Amino acid sequence: MLIIFVYSETFPLEDRHIVHIDLDSFFVSVERLLDPSLNGKPVVVGGGGDRGVVSSCSYEARRYGIHSAMPGRQARKLCPHAVFVSGSMGEYSKHSKLVTDIIADRSPLMQKASIDEFYIDISGMDRFFGCFKWTKELRQTIIKETGLPISFGLSINKSIAKMATNQAKPNGELYVPRDKVKAFLAPLPVGKIPMLGKKMQESLGKIGIQTIGQLAGLTESFLENKFGEYGGYAWRRANGIDNSPVRPYHERKSISTESTFYNDTADTHFLDRVLAGMVSELTHRLRKENFITGNVAVKIRYENFETRTQQSVIEHTNADHQLLEKVRDIFEKSYYKNRMVRLIGIRFGNLIHGLGQINMFENTPERQDLYKAMDDIKNRFGKGLIKTATEIGGNKRKPNA
Repeated sequence: MLIIFVYSETFPLEDRHIVHIDLDSFFVSVERLLDPSLNGKPVVVGGGGDRGVVSSCSYEARRYGIHSAMPGRQARKLCPHAVFVSGSMGEYSKHSKLVTDIIADRSPLMQKASIDEFYIDISGMDRFFGCFKWTKELRQTIIKETGLPISFGLSINKSIAKMATNQAKPNGELYVPRDKVKAFLAPLPVGKIPMLGKKMQESLGKIGIQTIGQLAGLTESFLENKFGEYGGYAWRRANGIDNSPVRPYHERKSISTESTFYNDTADTHFLDRVLAGMVSELTHRLRKENFITGNVAVKIRYENFETRTQQSVIEHTNADHQLLEKVRDIFEKSYYKNRMVRLIGIRFGNLIHGLGQINMFENTPERQDLYKAMDDIKNRFGKGLIKTATEIGGNKRKPNA
């Protein structure tokens, strides 16, 4: 029998069935696969050194108040007997791909939202299999074939499915059918709405709004007048409205940029400033699209069109300072001293959906805040408004000197 599934755009919104899948404490779960002695212990990934930051932690560690983005020093004070592991994005990428392949092979329409988070549109499958039954079987398949614990939520749209997953954790499942949506949402704190920031929660608290049910009882116009567009967003989510589609998953392999000079040059300080600007451009794009890179390539084309490209495998990151250091290292090893350069290019490859923020294994909170502030300025006013000191002044080292 041939079964053809039609994507959700052809289904009435109230008939959609959207699954949200989350790999529970993914980094920790992978570490436990590699080292079963970590099972049952409070485990912290990242947070090494005096200024390291927690990337992920086990549920046992969370009971002590530890959470992601917390300084490692503070985490150690909260739980001195916690086990700290440095983490490996290579291993996490490999296990994420295992899960991605299983879901992609069985699903009519999948969106990979991050390294450990997926949406699936299974609208119409209830006519043949039963959506909840199908999703339960998919979850068991992933657990059996990868050994990783996962949770899922199933409902009528992405937002409610994600909230259902969060309520089902750890290692659970929850189905919220259309006629149960309001009852499910009403008692939840407003902070359970995806992307509702702490400032918005505090502002709502000041007018006596603590639960999603209370928020849903207000009018959309009132919230928009008081909080602008964000107020309308909060009202729609509180009332279970989310028309955003599950976008088809396509694995992006790399991003790159090149610069061809009007006049050939051997000015290494100028070349370094260009490289710094290109790195800044690409890292901004990486973070904006929620990617981290595990491969860096630098291309140099000389005045006679001779072209040389060298690349290097790195620990996955999207941090400017780490990637610029690697780009400079490759350039210095590749550049023929005093040769006139016509073009330089940079490519970041082996992309995976990453942490949604700076790689926290090696970065301090201050550096994360700096990059976030720079990204916010670029997103709001354009990338040309803000530059690093390196982009302006260049590197003082001379390649192959």
